[in-house]
Amino acid sequence: MVITNGAPMREQKFSSCAFTGLEAAIVLIAFVVVAAVFSYVVLGAGFFTSQKSQETVYKSVEQATSNIQMVGNVYGLASDPASGIDAIEVTIGLTPGAPDADITKMTVMFSSDNVTPIIYTYGGATAGSTQFSAVQSGTTTAAPSMSQNEQITIHITLEGSAKLTENKRYNLEIRPNKGAAYTFSRTTGARIFATNTL
Repeated sequence: MVITNGAPMREQKFSSCAFTGLEAAIVLIAFVVVAAVFSYVVLGAGFFTSQKSQETVYKSVEQATSNIQMVGNVYGLASDPASGIDAIEVTIGLTPGAPDADITKMTVMFSSDNVTPIIYTYGGATAGSTQFSAVQSGTTTAAPSMSQNEQITIHITLEGSAKLTENKRYNLEIRPNKGAAYTFSRTTGARIFATNTL
């Protein structure tokens, strides 16, 4: 006991327990804040990654499946039946749900047993030796693109040894700029007419 000015005074003792509790609370709050920020970053990265993987799946499905389908028959046209079929016409459309197709970037490849592959590119409404014509079905209007519920008639010209004679097998491959190629094989009949269903 300490006596000051004749009055006894109690000796004060200081305890650090309160400060220790406050420090622990501050550290705990800091840990919670850091954990919250970290979890937000991790969740954000997870959502971003899952979104990118979903886009990859959609793109893969789009590339793996063909957007093109054949509508109706394939016709072989012969200006002189004795010399063989010198043109092929096929009508195509888009599969349900397929995006619009850019016909100007599409190619058509023709091959047969004795002919190396010939690649045709877009030639508007006129077919040439290395170009196919693409017109809206039933018209002579050039079709540079194709959307849902539209039908496009493709015409390729066969010259020289590429002409198809009787019982000749050939392959035609339509390659859009997006999606898988649409391929089919046909064999000509035992007789060649001016118009042949292949």
